[in-house]
Amino acid sequence: MNPACPDDFVKVDSAEAAVDRLAALHQQATSALRSALKQYLKDRTSPGADRCAFRYPELRLTYHCQGEVPSSVRAYAKVQVPGTYAITVTQPEAFRNYLLDQLRPLMSDFTVTVEVGPSQANIPYPYVVEQGDELGASGVTAAELARVFPSTDLSAANDSTADGLYDWEDRDPLPLSLFDAARTDFSLRRLVHYTGSDWRHVQPWILLTNYHRYVDQFIRHGLDMLQSDSRFQRMVLPGNVVVERGMSEGEMQAIIESVVWHRFQMPAYHLQGANPAEGITLVNIGVGPSNAKNITDHLAVLRPHCWLMIGHCGGLRQSQTIGDYVLAHAYMRRDGILDRVLPPNIPLPALAEVQQALQQAAAEVTGEQGDDLKRRLRTGTVLTYDDRNWELRWAQERPLINQARAIAVDMESGTIAAQGYRLRVPYGTLLCVSDKPLHSEIKLPGAAGVFYERAVTQHLHIGIHALELMRSQLDSLHSRKLRSFDEPPFR
Repeated sequence: MNPACPDDFVKVDSAEAAVDRLAALHQQATSALRSALKQYLKDRTSPGADRCAFRYPELRLTYHCQGEVPSSVRAYAKVQVPGTYAITVTQPEAFRNYLLDQLRPLMSDFTVTVEVGPSQANIPYPYVVEQGDELGASGVTAAELARVFPSTDLSAANDSTADGLYDWEDRDPLPLSLFDAARTDFSLRRLVHYTGSDWRHVQPWILLTNYHRYVDQFIRHGLDMLQSDSRFQRMVLPGNVVVERGMSEGEMQAIIESVVWHRFQMPAYHLQGANPAEGITLVNIGVGPSNAKNITDHLAVLRPHCWLMIGHCGGLRQSQTIGDYVLAHAYMRRDGILDRVLPPNIPLPALAEVQQALQQAAAEVTGEQGDDLKRRLRTGTVLTYDDRNWELRWAQERPLINQARAIAVDMESGTIAAQGYRLRVPYGTLLCVSDKPLHSEIKLPGAAGVFYERAVTQHLHIGIHALELMRSQLDSLHSRKLRSFDEPPFR
């Protein structure tokens, strides 16, 4: 905090002017911090009072209630009580479209005053360091830099707003959005670390998977899109390796074969078009609820339009066949990872727009309808465990599973859905049955055969097609089911 720094806020009359000023202030602050850091590494010159130049920009919105009742039924860009709402902002240029989408309807539908100025929160120096090589070569320790420059304060980077852990009656100003600048910057850096690519490459339509076969199919699909008359222009692979439209097939294959994806814990692949709102990202999150929570904690700050889990599961019903699909309508959460902030007795609503898109996509991609589709695609409750060897407790678990009418078991879907609910990101799950542990159909080399391979290819295309269907119903996709009583105006 900077109690001695001036409070220089300027009123703006349009959403565009607000974002322009946010971007200018952020650029000034990060440039000043980089310059001061570079100077210190060179000759140990301390920035002193110049620390006031290192502040995040802040966006303030004051609602003067005039009894407005907006005609829109949208779930976001609404103010509920009179007062001042504020949020610190990072990377406003990268978030320009998101900020404009929130501010324009707010300034149109409500009597509000919007101001932009420097906040009292400093930008931590690690968030303006690109690679870190310059720090290691300087001989200066992190402890020394933290004494001279603003450093990360984890008490200031938390999810208290998303989790509702505050009292709106006593808070001034009120939160304008779920994530402030410190929390966002924290996650942007983590995304680079885990996915192996710049966070700016992440697209607003996200597929999450737990099996590398889906990556192979996504890359194949991306190449087909780049070589056809599609809207996609490039594909970004782990390590920020780029395959672009216009390259020969040989060039593309050589680039893909050069990617060392296993250097990264949860490698991401981004299919991008000219319009940044229409691209698709696939993240191979690996196995387990810890990975699922970890990556979605960080993806959420980018405010994606939807994330879908498309992965493998164990089928729990005799009538299921390896390669069949499971569309989750409900979740039985036994993963334990979110119990403190979102107890398992809290229901996770199925989002109609997502469910309908997945079912329609399954019908159109498989070409099956009616009873034929029902034989391949079963809807019901998915059980998510934190223990991969849950079968060893089958005698104890059977009564609860039976009561829940669960039809499939995995280790990620319930966590991802809970994170979508908690962090206000539309979510859905379509799984593929890879084994039937209760019916002696276990994972054996080659057991799946050609049918299983076909199912994986279709499965990915169903997920992609579902996202395409949802692009046309964006306003209704951000459901009011995800909003609480006391909710920030921004989604």
